[in-house]
Amino acid sequence: MSQGDNRRPIIIRRKKVVKSHHGGSWKIALADFMTALMALFLVMWILSSASREQREGVAEYFSTPLVAAVTSGDRVAVSENVIPGGGPDPTFKEGERARVDLRQQTRPSERQRRAFRDLQERIEAAIEADPDLKQLRDQLRFDMTPEGLRIQLLDTEQRPMFELGSARVAPYMRDLLRLIAPLLNELPNDLSISGHTDSLAYLNGIRGYGNWELSTERANASRRELVAGGLDTSKLLRVAGFADQVPMPDTEPSDPMNRRIELLVLFEAVAQRIRSPRVVNGLGMPSTLGGGNRQPSAETPLERFNQQLNEALGPASSP
Repeated sequence: MSQGDNRRPIIIRRKKVVKSHHGGSWKIALADFMTALMALFLVMWILSSASREQREGVAEYFSTPLVAAVTSGDRVAVSENVIPGGGPDPTFKEGERARVDLRQQTRPSERQRRAFRDLQERIEAAIEADPDLKQLRDQLRFDMTPEGLRIQLLDTEQRPMFELGSARVAPYMRDLLRLIAPLLNELPNDLSISGHTDSLAYLNGIRGYGNWELSTERANASRRELVAGGLDTSKLLRVAGFADQVPMPDTEPSDPMNRRIELLVLFEAVAQRIRSPRVVNGLGMPSTLGGGNRQPSAETPLERFNQQLNEALGPASSP
């Protein structure tokens, strides 16, 4: 056999490619994805150029539940109509106008928020300018609550605001309260003062005197110092003591920080509700004890006793 006959045959395998038509669905998905990205970038760009008040308004809008947004926080007032607040007549706008007014009353206006922020900045600036009170800056807390601007004066082991177990104000606490008093007069808002203690038992040998009495007396002592510093007494709406029932978040009940005084600059709507409390179920009803609307008797105690004795013994039998 020749040399060429010993060669192996060359086998060529050709892969058959089957072409399939995928359509254009991927293009639609890509277009939707690009549109979502463009919308995200637009929102981020708008938020970056928005003011602080506008961003707070957007955050408050998205943090409000849908039911609360529709009913202004009042679940009882949910309307059965298709258009909330529209009333039976679509052209009658009284219901819609009432709903908007209620929303404005239950939420503080931006003007009130801005005024409270300005008050906080003025108080902080006044404390920073005083060398003796500057060291108390860490014992102050400012936060916005549903009732208004809360100013907390916290106690510490190294620098207590009051003498231990007493309502006697420390000298630096007195100076701080008298410094804040004129600044509180710059706003027309009413003021609420509350005293708080820790959960440690009050041991001073006086029977019937505890954290309730101590917190109330400390709040009242703070009121006196504010008035001595020039606070308008007509602005005082509430002075109360809460003992150890309202501890600060993320603290133990025995933490010294719970010994504090809270000054609450109230929103106008909150102060109005405190001054004129509303009855939920309509008009108040007279008590049914003692026969309801029965007129008071003019009988003497001896006559009433004889009458009750006769009723208990029953009618006398005839001889």
